[in-house]
Formats: sequence, C-alpha cells, structure tokens
Amino acid sequence: MDYKAMTDAELVKLYINGKEQALSFLIAKHEQRIFSYILSKIQNRDLANDVFQDTFVKIIKTLRRGNYNEEGKFLQWSLRIAHNLVIDHFRRQKRIPTIAPNDEYDIFKILKDDTPTAENEMIKVQIEKDLHKLILLLPEEQLEVLKLRHFSGLSFKDIAEQTGVSINTALGRMRYALINLRKLMVDNKVTLSM
Repeated sequence: MDYKAMTDAELVKLYINGKEQALSFLIAKHEQRIFSYILSKIQNRDLANDVFQDTFVKIIKTLRRGNYNEEGKFLQWSLRIAHNLVIDHFRRQKRIPTIAPNDEYDIFKILKDDTPTAENEMIKVQIEKDLHKLILLLPEEQLEVLKLRHFSGLSFKDIAEQTGVSINTALGRMRYALINLRKLMVDNKVTLSM
C-alpha cells in the first residue's frame, strides 16, 4: 500500500479501520513540524519530548474513540492539541495558588503578570478566552455590572447611576457575579491560574 500518495484524511480512515501502519506513517509525516512547534514554545528538548509524546497519546486516544472529525485537517488539529498541552505544561509549572474560597478574592488579579515571556503570553491568552466564555454565562444583571466595573473601569457609584440601581444593589450584583464565576469554574473544570 502506497501511504505516500494518500491524504491525511485517508490515512486517518485507514488507521480507524485497523491499519496501524497508516498511523505510523501519519506520525512520521508530521512529527518534525509538531515537535518543532512544541520545542519553540518550551525551549527544553527533554520537556518538549514529553509534551510531544503526550500529544500523540492524546491523538491516538481521540482517534480510537472515534472523536476525530476534522475533515482532512489533521496537522492543524494535531498542532491545536500540542498547543493546549503546552499551555497545560506551563500551568503545572507555575506555583501560583488557584482561587481562594472567600468573597474578597479578585479573579482578575490572576491575569496580571509582569514577566513578558512567550509562555506567560500563551497562558494569559488562554486564561482570558476561558474567563470570557464563563463571563458570558452569567445572568444579565451580573454580567452588566461586571463589564462596567472590570472592563470599563467604572466606580460602583457610576455603575449605580448608569444602571438605575442603588450602590448596594450594584455591589451585591458584583458579589454574586464573582460567586457564580467561581461556581462556573468548578462546574466547567476551568483553571484560571498561570
């Protein structure tokens, strides 16, 4: 069988149908690109090898479960898996505590990091994406106060005037927004730590 003449989609299909050699060829075809991407982010060959191995373990498990449906975009799909595992690696390496269980904790302080590294930037972008997805799940009144406070920088007095509620109501909505964000983080298994 001439694997060189086959597309990635054909090789994936062959592998799913029991041809182990098809996956070996697919891995060999893309391993240099995927490993180079991982190494460029981690900049440690041994750690990059670990993440590279984890990437292909995840790829194989996903293919075996029949959860692959990327329509011939195997390389992009594989690089996305590698990217997510790189982010997971950096999150594990950091020793910043996660969310404290009290109401005074400000989730947005997690996003502040003065170290301008590629790893921190990747993690920060992913954290911001995760956080924005969770914020959109909040009830409308809480979402409004949170946006006005953290994204527009308004004081609670200004928020109260703009929304036509008392300062105490605005404060209460913010408090419930933060409580609900913490609950959403747990329910969705999202970690906002670096």
